[in-house]
Amino acid sequence: MLKKIFTGLLVLLALPVIAALAAYVYYWRPALAPINPPAATAFSPQVVERGRILAGMGNCAACHTAKDGAQFAGGHGLATPFGTIYATNITPDPQTGIGRWSLAAFQRAMREGVGRDGAHLFPVFPYTHFTLVSEADLTALYAYFMTRPPVYAAASANSVPFPLNLRPLQAGWKLLYFKPASFQLDPAQGLDWNRGRYLAEGLAHCAACHTPRNALGAELAGSPYLGASIDHWYAPALTSANTAPLPWTHDELYAFLRTGATALHGVAAGPMSAVVHEGMGASPDSDVRALATYFAGVSGAGSETARKVDVGAVVKAGIDRSQRVSLVDNDRGASLYVAACASCHSNSNGQPVALRPELSLNSAVSAPDPANLIQVILHGINRDEAMRGVLMPGFAQSLTDNDVAQLAAYLRRSRSHQPAWTNLEAAVARARATPGAGKQ
Repeated sequence: MLKKIFTGLLVLLALPVIAALAAYVYYWRPALAPINPPAATAFSPQVVERGRILAGMGNCAACHTAKDGAQFAGGHGLATPFGTIYATNITPDPQTGIGRWSLAAFQRAMREGVGRDGAHLFPVFPYTHFTLVSEADLTALYAYFMTRPPVYAAASANSVPFPLNLRPLQAGWKLLYFKPASFQLDPAQGLDWNRGRYLAEGLAHCAACHTPRNALGAELAGSPYLGASIDHWYAPALTSANTAPLPWTHDELYAFLRTGATALHGVAAGPMSAVVHEGMGASPDSDVRALATYFAGVSGAGSETARKVDVGAVVKAGIDRSQRVSLVDNDRGASLYVAACASCHSNSNGQPVALRPELSLNSAVSAPDPANLIQVILHGINRDEAMRGVLMPGFAQSLTDNDVAQLAAYLRRSRSHQPAWTNLEAAVARARATPGAGKQ
């Protein structure tokens, strides 16, 4: 009997090892031969320019450029539940970058998450989305990166602990959560919608931020675009689950993605500001409109089940409520609002403007997570964010954690019909401990 129990335990212990070995064998990839770095003149200017625009759509610089570092030279740390992973150097430096990578090696990394040396890449690199990118677009991206100035910049050491730092284990992750694929047109949808979906689900990898993840860091199946906390910010839901007072329309989505601001929803700050300005700034209008078309479909805008609202009535009710509560609410949060915020955010004429958003319409105030509002109160919005040239000061130096918590609670209570946030002071302390998190 004891022998049977012992044998059974051995089998149980061996099963994970066997599964891991099977996954590794299944996903084993050889190293690809290095090449001599090609001359910049080997690529046509038209293809390089196309690659530049595509690199912006993919927001490659946001991860692959450290603060105050050379563009695309790596070194930016990406905080994960498993440790900090540093983005690598993707300039054509032959020693520390991708200078000796062939096009085939580059395409394999993008589509399969495998380095030139055959090592599996951590899925913080969103190859699960890049697998959908076309061969022509990958070729243009390769041409662009191989014509950047080479920068010698050795990779920083990741802080992922043993045994999670073992690259072969990523094969097991792939077996569970990754399936190489190519983009397929949906014949039931128009060209704009299909183009928007190709960009959003592929190179722009929007779901990587806007989708919650499971304990192993994979996007939750069946929960695309339902919103998620990331890098001390909150990426809101892009579906009908979005809690904004007014539903997002195609025109509002376009305005937000093109300019970084909309009077009916607020402004892009933190990582999203970089997406809009540093990323898609060079994208043609047709691509931005295509993204708006796709996400209008994701949110159900214009469908029979879409929220039907009278925009004018919602705006008037929000402004009226803001002013009414301001007159009767005299707690610490209300006093702070009058002292620090009212001079800019009071829309007494009843017409909200994008330059000074009406906070009863602001997505950060109605979101289920207070992170975005806290970050903006603490650190403000600089002249390169939101609507460029418009500045909002930060109050990290003049307000305590309790002050910010009370101000946020007041705004939530007076400008939203959503449930009160909890543990606000602790959330402010965490945000203050990582100043500027998510900003480049």
